[in-house]
Amino acid sequence: MKRTIIIAILAGGFLTLPVSCKEGNAASKVKKENLIQAEKRDSQINIGSPIAKFDKEVFDFGKVPEGEIVKTTFTITNDGKSDLIISDATSTCGCTVPEWPKEAIAPGETKEIKVSFNTNGKPNKQSKAVTLTTNTEKGREILKITGMVTPKTIQ
Repeated sequence: MKRTIIIAILAGGFLTLPVSCKEGNAASKVKKENLIQAEKRDSQINIGSPIAKFDKEVFDFGKVPEGEIVKTTFTITNDGKSDLIISDATSTCGCTVPEWPKEAIAPGETKEIKVSFNTNGKPNKQSKAVTLTTNTEKGREILKITGMVTPKTIQ
């Protein structure tokens, strides 16, 4: 008896399987605008991703007194074959402030990334990083500033 019930359930399941697979055409559910976007994206990928090249990736500001604001400029060049986009730049703390180009950097084009570091309250050896979120193959690029901050003398 149990065997008959199990066979009947399995047979019923197999009979409904072909019917449920035929319902609705998967191709009709694909949005045309998504296909267009995918084709554009794929053509950009085939061109080649942008490549970020820097004049330097680490800036050593040497020895400065506490309270001074250290400024430097990193030069970035797009050595790739498609536009380089820096969508964000973040630092390891609020004492380090990056300014980056908000517009796309064309292949072969060079732009500047300015970084300022406020040494106030940051005595001794310092190492700060600025992380750039990009559309390069790596997805992020890291620039660093380092140096020694001479502490204020207590009087």
